[in-house]
Amino acid sequence: MRRGRGRANRVLLGLIGVVLFGVGGLVLLGGLDLPAKWHLGLPAGWPWSRPDQVLLPARQRTRWTDQGWWWPVVIAALAVFLLLVLWWLLTQLRRHRLTEILVDSGDGEGAQLRGRALEAALTAESEALDGVDGAGVLLTGRRGEPHVRAVLALAPHADPGTVVRRLSDEAMAHARRSAGLDRLPAEVRLRAVKHRPERVS
Repeated sequence: MRRGRGRANRVLLGLIGVVLFGVGGLVLLGGLDLPAKWHLGLPAGWPWSRPDQVLLPARQRTRWTDQGWWWPVVIAALAVFLLLVLWWLLTQLRRHRLTEILVDSGDGEGAQLRGRALEAALTAESEALDGVDGAGVLLTGRRGEPHVRAVLALAPHADPGTVVRRLSDEAMAHARRSAGLDRLPAEVRLRAVKHRPERVS
């Protein structure tokens, strides 16, 4: 699903890029006022063959401007287009949560492991580490190549290097073996837990 969506995004971006590149090249060709021999291949009556020409004559540009429905329709269409572009941009920037992981069961068919189950196991094992007051784990990536994003809240006495090392050697290693994965990349963020100063008497 994600692979198909990524391929569709690349095709769409490629088509938009080709169209914009072609239109920009034709506009540049007309704006530079090049000799006629450089205009080979342009259709007859092409409006951008000279710098003083425009795409739409004034009569066509103002054809419906005196109609009451014209400007509301134009504004609504532009608003819808802008919302679609923003929605598409947000979907590209957002990292989707991985709902399932493809596990090699040894029979050639494979099995599926729920992503939330592995997230819960990783969270519980991470929070059990000495020096960790809380943990949040999110699985991203593809079914066959999951990635882990973890946020660990460290206690005041915790040593960050030790916590990260134990997370890699214990929690991440257990998750990798249980899911039958050759590798399980992880991005770990550490934050300190605020605590009140203790009074020493």
